[in-house]
Order: sequence, then C-alpha cells, then structure tokens
Amino acid sequence: MKGKIEMYFDNLKEPIKRYFDILSPEKPDFLEEYINIPEMQKQAGISVSCGTYYSKLFPEIALWNSNLDHSVAVALIIWNFTKDKKQTLSGLFHDIATPAFKHCIDFMNGDYEKQESTEELTTEIIRNSTEIMNLLERDGIKIEEINDYHKYPIADNDTPMLSSDRLEYTLSNGLGVRKKLWDLDEIKEIYENIEIQKNEDGIEELGFKDKEIAEKFVKNMSILSKSYIDNRTKISMQLLADIIKKMHEQNLITKNDLYNLSEKEIIKKIEDCQYCDIAQKFDEWRNTEKVYESDIYVENRYCKSIKAKRRYINPLVREKGDFIRISKISERAKKDIESCMKFEAAKYAYFDFEF
Repeated sequence: MKGKIEMYFDNLKEPIKRYFDILSPEKPDFLEEYINIPEMQKQAGISVSCGTYYSKLFPEIALWNSNLDHSVAVALIIWNFTKDKKQTLSGLFHDIATPAFKHCIDFMNGDYEKQESTEELTTEIIRNSTEIMNLLERDGIKIEEINDYHKYPIADNDTPMLSSDRLEYTLSNGLGVRKKLWDLDEIKEIYENIEIQKNEDGIEELGFKDKEIAEKFVKNMSILSKSYIDNRTKISMQLLADIIKKMHEQNLITKNDLYNLSEKEIIKKIEDCQYCDIAQKFDEWRNTEKVYESDIYVENRYCKSIKAKRRYINPLVREKGDFIRISKISERAKKDIESCMKFEAAKYAYFDFEF
C-alpha cells in the first residue's frame, strides 16, 4: 500500500511532479507525516497567484499551483542542498499561516511593501496543532527550531539575495505561464548549476557556478518581477482585499474562514453575497479583460494608487575562485536587474466600475 506522501506526489499534475523530481530526486521519509497534517493540507486549496488566477485579466496563467505545492517545493530545495531536517521543516512550514488569496490579506492589513503580516500566526498555528507538536516531540525538535525559516539563510534571506523560497517561486512561476519562460529541461540546467556559496558577509547563500546560466535566470526573473507589481496585479489584489474586508465588517465572512476554507469555498461565499453589490463586482472583475491607467485620480471608478513589494534577485556567481554578484560582472544582468528596480507603472489604476 502506498504511503500518503506517494499519493500526494501521484496526484500532482505531471509538470509539477517532474519539477519536484528535479528539485530533489530523493524525497526524505520524514516529510510524509508532516505534509499530511490538516494544517498543511489546508494549503492545497490556496493558489500561489494571490487570487489572480480567477480573472480573465490574467490569461497567461496556465498552471494552478497550490501553496502546498510551493511549500513542499521549498522544503525539497532546502533538503537537496543541506540535508538538514530542521531547516527543511522550517521551509515546509513557512507558509502554514497563509490565508485564502495569500498576499491579498497583507493588502487588507495595509502591509503592501513587506507582505509579511500573515506570517505572524505561524508559531500559533504550529503550537496549536497536536499533530505537529507530537511529531516534533517524537523527532526531538523544538518549535523554535522550525517556526521561523528566516533564521536559515539557505531557506530565506533578504532581497536581492537568492534563497530557496525566492528560487522556487521564480522557477515555478516561469514554468506556470502559458508562454513558458523556461521548460523543465531549462529548469534542470539552471538548478544543477546552483551550489551553496559564501556571500560578501561570509554567510551561506545559494549561487551559480557559471555566469551564462546566472544571466539566463536573471533575464526571466526580471520579467516576472515586473509582473508582480504591474497595475493589473496590484489593483486585483486590492479589490479582493476590499471585498473580503467589507464582508468581514458585516460578519459575512470571518477570520477563521480565511484560514480554514479553500479559495473555492470563499469564492462561493462571495458569489452568494447580497451586500453592497459584492457578488456583481466580483463577477465583473472575473470577466474583465482590461485595467485602465492614469496619472491622476479618476472619479466614479474603482481607482487606486498602490505601492507594492519589489521582488528581484541579484545572485552570486562563481568567478575566478571568488563569489561575486552577477550585476558586477555582467552588463546584461545589471541592466535586467536595474529594469526591475526602476520599473514604475502609472500612478493610478482603475476598473470601469465603482465599488
């Protein structure tokens, strides 16, 4: 009889299954029980797309990738490079406190530029899970060793450094668009060129062996980086945040709903909502194909000006026995990175309806 983790992998869509095999041909046995606890399985109903998957505004999104898939992938990357159980579990749990529509709830909380407000519940969720705490006790692991992946630089670090988390969502997002930025063979080529290096502060960091591969990675990273902060994305996330906020204020949706229901179940609540034309506006957003932009505020429209977190990577690369940021040795990569940092959408974005 197959174990649960094998069933999880068997049920993955083929591209993701093959992608996971690239990240770590070996799937560590201890992950089986941790993946299948209820708190992790809830992440299977949450998309990494922050809700954008559900609108015709984003026809390029071809692959529905769950937050559980992302969390497992981060854990597999950490395991591949470290073979460290505690670091791997910290990666698996790093998004365990993610609610429906992911970073849209950060927008609702006013956390636009860091997008970390949902992480505050990580320790609470782990501590309140009997299953997790029993497994940790059995394995001789303290909660403080796995509840904050920020303490492990291979798992996570500050922008613009390369970490397992940043690497994973860059690779999978590039794979998940309709016009793929890279296929699985190219991902394999990129991934096998990565190693643990020491950065300018003497801290371990993922980096590339070859400049040419690093340049290829940075080029597509820059395309994705701009998409995260374009006006389509920002105003869509803000609209979903405002819808949830209005429903929460009217007790039509609870905080527990956001953490316990799948996005499909939350969407059903929105579609059934009779308050303030919420269902109608959600339907208009789902079916709209255009966002309008302006340098001035537009009256009588859903019009917003939003600053959001910039996500970009300036990875290390091995060069003549040293480890150097790619921007210092490649003009091509430097220009790609600068294009991320300088990218500015129009000040205001709006939909052709009021809310």
